[in-house]
Amino acid sequence: MKVVYVGADHRGYNLKNKIVLSLREKGWIVTDLVKKTDPDDDYPDISFELAEKVVREKALGILICGSGAGVVMSANKVLGARAALAMNSKQARKIREDDDANILCLSADFVSDDDNLEIVTEYLGAIFMTEEKFIRRINKMKKYETIKIG
Repeated sequence: MKVVYVGADHRGYNLKNKIVLSLREKGWIVTDLVKKTDPDDDYPDISFELAEKVVREKALGILICGSGAGVVMSANKVLGARAALAMNSKQARKIREDDDANILCLSADFVSDDDNLEIVTEYLGAIFMTEEKFIRRINKMKKYETIKIG
């Protein structure tokens, strides 16, 4: 079953709506975590909620903010989240194939809506390449997540 969570702050809200509509038309089961725009929202709140759901349910997610950087940093605070920013379709494919990114992060301000829609299509169409080197790298990240610093 094709399930994806989608969330955005106020700067990514309009793009989020386009992505949700496009994915539903393609047969995806989309859970839209943000039903209205709020100029006072904070991207970490949205990112934490989405990342927790993605990790818990072993699903995929898409997060959008102005630069894309804020949602990446926030989502990656959730243990088990592998959020990555994609600025083009080739990068989107590689973050799934090589890095098994479970959350795609997008920039609403620096990438056009049409290009972002292509990025989403490419990301969701890719699958993790289970070569030993990719598994080894992901396992190193998982192990490091368990280390307490300070």
